[in-house]
Amino acid sequence: MSKRVESSTDGSDLRIGIVVAKFNEFITDKLLEGAEEGLAGCGVSADAITIASVPGSFEIPVVASKMASSGVYDAVICLGAVVKGDTDHYEFVAKEAANGIAQVALKYGVPVVFGVLTTHTVQHALDRAGGRKGNAGHSCALTAIETANLIRNLS
Repeated sequence: MSKRVESSTDGSDLRIGIVVAKFNEFITDKLLEGAEEGLAGCGVSADAITIASVPGSFEIPVVASKMASSGVYDAVICLGAVVKGDTDHYEFVAKEAANGIAQVALKYGVPVVFGVLTTHTVQHALDRAGGRKGNAGHSCALTAIETANLIRNLS
């Protein structure tokens, strides 16, 4: 008979790190607000959350790595907003942020949740930061909690 390992959205005993980019702050502030609401709604206390602000999305992986390797956090949420412009800069930043975040999660075995919006317009980003498409920050909070609990249950 197979064994099924379940997760839960109970975050009452979890410690969460959040790395949030200051670039496009009018968007990332909304993502952060959504993440904090999601965490609180699942029982994560405010004193169990550490928020680190970085200049932009490119800098997220190095700080996420520091948090994930510390042994302090059960999960790390990465929040940013990269909006396509007239140059190739968007492609480089978005790709390296995504690759770096994925590498951190695999290296340390800690859930490192990708909450970096990569959109073609500011409006698309706002739609995903509390607008008509919901709040990606809130979704990331739930993902972090469920994945951290699943990893605990696998141990």
